[in-house]
Amino acid sequence: MKTPSTFPYQLYLVISQADCKGQDFLDVAEQAILGGVDVIQLREKNDTLETFVHKATQLKALTDKYRIPLIINDNLEVAQKVDAIGIHVGNTDMNPSVIRNQWSTSKYIGYSVEYLKQLETAQVAFSDYLGISPVFRTPTKTDTVTEWGLDGIRTIKQLTDKPLVAIGSINLGNVKSIIEAGADCVAVVSAICNAHDPQKAAFELKTEILR
Repeated sequence: MKTPSTFPYQLYLVISQADCKGQDFLDVAEQAILGGVDVIQLREKNDTLETFVHKATQLKALTDKYRIPLIINDNLEVAQKVDAIGIHVGNTDMNPSVIRNQWSTSKYIGYSVEYLKQLETAQVAFSDYLGISPVFRTPTKTDTVTEWGLDGIRTIKQLTDKPLVAIGSINLGNVKSIIEAGADCVAVVSAICNAHDPQKAAFELKTEILR
């Protein structure tokens, strides 16, 4: 089993073309990077393999340009094909233990936590960071079970030493309280993808995190 790694990022963008509401996802990603995003995850649940690989290849060229790590959501084949830095999976996706066995060179395996009992499973040990999903309910992901809230983050922080990435309706108004509750990193979708000025939105979020 791999020794758990740190996750030295603070502002995490989860992006898809659909989330960008008419803006090109590559343009949004670049603006977000310029604004302060540290790491990007491409989530394209409904694409064919060919389309997902095409988008991921384009995004990987952009993230490489800025030396920003790229994580792929729930598709090991795509992650390997584009040489992403890692993959993120939910509790109903491929298990982190299986991914680690099939992709030993992956630097990061993220694992979404929707139940406290997941923290007792072996899968957490094979993960490099845990996604606390969702902190607050969000229209961009409707298949979740637990709305963790700030108390949920505090509880999980006491039960694991894994880095925690909070996601779910995070915005400029609540990001500071989420960090103070124990999240090591915050992941956003709409707060940047739906913004009129994604670069400014990312900059303001990053500034608030660092404040």
